[in-house]
Amino acid sequence: MNRDPLPTAAGDPSRRDFLKLALGTGAALAWSRVPAFGINPGADALNLAIVGCGAQGRVLLEACAKIPNIRFVAVCDIWDYARTYAQRFLKKSGHEPRAYADFEDLLAKERDLDGVLVATPDFYHAPYTNLALRAGIHVYCEKMMSHTVAGARSMVAAMKETGKLLQIGHQRRSNPRYRVTLNRLIRGENITGRLTAVNGQWNRAAADDLGWPKNAAIPADTLTKYGYKDMHTFRNWRWFRDYGGGPLSDLGAHQIDIYNWFLGVAPVSVIAAGGIDYYRTHEWFDQAMVIYDYRTEQAGVAQTVRAFYQVLTTTSAGGGYYEEFMGLNGTAKISENPAITAFYKEAAAPSWEPYVRQKLLAASAASELPKTVKVDARETAALAAYRLPVVLNKAIHQPHLENFFAAVRGEAELNCPADEAFASELTVFKAIEAVDRQQLVTIQPEELVV
Repeated sequence: MNRDPLPTAAGDPSRRDFLKLALGTGAALAWSRVPAFGINPGADALNLAIVGCGAQGRVLLEACAKIPNIRFVAVCDIWDYARTYAQRFLKKSGHEPRAYADFEDLLAKERDLDGVLVATPDFYHAPYTNLALRAGIHVYCEKMMSHTVAGARSMVAAMKETGKLLQIGHQRRSNPRYRVTLNRLIRGENITGRLTAVNGQWNRAAADDLGWPKNAAIPADTLTKYGYKDMHTFRNWRWFRDYGGGPLSDLGAHQIDIYNWFLGVAPVSVIAAGGIDYYRTHEWFDQAMVIYDYRTEQAGVAQTVRAFYQVLTTTSAGGGYYEEFMGLNGTAKISENPAITAFYKEAAAPSWEPYVRQKLLAASAASELPKTVKVDARETAALAAYRLPVVLNKAIHQPHLENFFAAVRGEAELNCPADEAFASELTVFKAIEAVDRQQLVTIQPEELVV
């Protein structure tokens, strides 16, 4: 069997550092923890700023809390409530960040920045990223790259023009469990056999719109200056077309990016349906169901793979969030949630015991699925289930941030540079277009390139 190791270039740590292959029965592949950041950072510590200190900004700051030798020198947000939280959070870890309400003011005064984390609402991603790149600063920007295709294109152009690094926050691309699944099991061992279909979803229960402390409202003139109608749209920007891209952008972008990454190509067409069926005060649809057509090459033969994606915001039923790659020999069901991840072997496929011996898979307690009475001669034999013994003992965003910081230091290449991310982002925009137009939308190869 092909024992092709995980790559040791292009942003991957060495296999020794990347994996700890335990020898005992049931042992796991594990990443070790690292010291807390902000504790006596060395002279070569990276000087960082963050713009956007809301929910996603906090996620990034918390993910940085175990990364050594970085120093936050500035935080920026138009909302004093969020800005103060971020500043206090960082001070507890030994940082002394200066606070700014305006990003251009920050760039004018902070002249020694190595990197900026951009976690604002989507419609500010392109303007702020491009300002930072042209100021000579490397950028880690949350996905989506922008709320428009033109904005996303401008970010790739700015990255190429300046020669600065731009990592997009599709953090699954740095998750060791995803990388082992793709590089070792699917590409290395061809465990699924020929891929024939992809399925994925992210469902959430119905929820009220976000509120805010009434004594912490942003002044109306400040909201207007930065493009917001009122506090409600500021807090719930994800549901409004001037600011974000709706649930296909917020949730689907992460998973549709995995479709493109695992299949190695972008789709050629998409058809989709969705609507505003529940939240009557929102501008974006509550849910969408999407079908992509991918044209791949497997074993030197052109193949068609169809991929279904579903996002619901009115019910959490359906087994959580995952991406499922289905082939003739088996299925890889992968998720950031390890409890959902599983591999399923078709009964007629060759034995997977060699993968268990290599510690690439582990026998699952669910490997003997419940016996059922066979009621139809056309029913397929029950599938055997296996676990993926890869443990990520870190916040899910931490490896992606670590990859960015290593690239800034010249020690790695980005796992998700903007020019590569753009193809996935365009794929999401095309699905949104298909919902809006209620017809099949094609994707031309030249559209995927900046």
